[in-house]
Amino acid sequence: MKILVVGGAGYIGSHMVKMLLGAGHQVVTLDSLIGGYRDAVLGGEFVLGDLADTALLDDLFRRHRFDGVMHFASFIQVGESVREPARYYRNNVTNTQNLLEAMVAHGVRNFIFSSTAAIFGEPRYTPIDEKHPAAPINPYGHSKLMVEQMLADFDSAYGLKSVCLRYFNAAGADPDGELGERHEPESHLIPLILQAASGRREAISVFGRDYPTVDGTCIRDYIHIVDLCDAHMLALEQLAAGGESAAFNLGNGNGYSVQQVIDVAERVSGRSIKVIEAPRRAGDSAVLVADSTLARRVLGWQPRFGDLETIVGHAWAWELKNGFR
Repeated sequence: MKILVVGGAGYIGSHMVKMLLGAGHQVVTLDSLIGGYRDAVLGGEFVLGDLADTALLDDLFRRHRFDGVMHFASFIQVGESVREPARYYRNNVTNTQNLLEAMVAHGVRNFIFSSTAAIFGEPRYTPIDEKHPAAPINPYGHSKLMVEQMLADFDSAYGLKSVCLRYFNAAGADPDGELGERHEPESHLIPLILQAASGRREAISVFGRDYPTVDGTCIRDYIHIVDLCDAHMLALEQLAAGGESAAFNLGNGNGYSVQQVIDVAERVSGRSIKVIEAPRRAGDSAVLVADSTLARRVLGWQPRFGDLETIVGHAWAWELKNGFR
């Protein structure tokens, strides 16, 4: 197939481009490089551009007969979304509408959307399945839910089929060591911990030790980046075979506390990690764990790298390879 990957120079998108190329598909990557890196795109055609540029989109869809589109080009910082909601609605919602309208205009009907567990807001129960009420508590979560609702309407009106994949915590790095996590600024727990281990960061802050968990720190569900991409590939194949629109929660179903992640990182790296105790952050839930039963049953998805030591090990190899010793 020929696939357009929007945001393919970012963390998840670049791993997806590599997997698609490895499976023999043709790939065109569209990225503004606001949060991505040109050298992370390991093959195919690269187009520098933004979804706000509707003329560019029209030209792109005229030049290529795409079999599907994968969309990873969202802003993802919860705190920033609270401070700058207009920026998030413009990029995550309005720009996505531009993309969808271009697809409809050019007869492209298969869309894979990078959604988020943030659409659920404060969990009413865990693990969180697809029936859990959607009640986002920040503009980031609202923006993703708006797109999910838009996709349902585009299916009804235009026959555009989509799969929404709600991630919990993407983590790890390419097992071959070619790709890894590069966010500026970094906000994800595992790379922050490993930066403290490598010396790039003085310490790691633990925000609260009084949660009702095994050790008082928050529990989260970490999914290896390759397993995440596997789910996208399966979703794409399902749509290409005539499947209906759907939404799936993606996680391992196993929760690990912040302290457990630190302990594993110390074992994997062989280094002690300095910890700074900090007060709770507003909006942090005690436990966020996914129920991915539906994805396993419908897509046939089977995570290959569910063990936390493997996830951290691949991320540590990436940290060391980039010269941060």
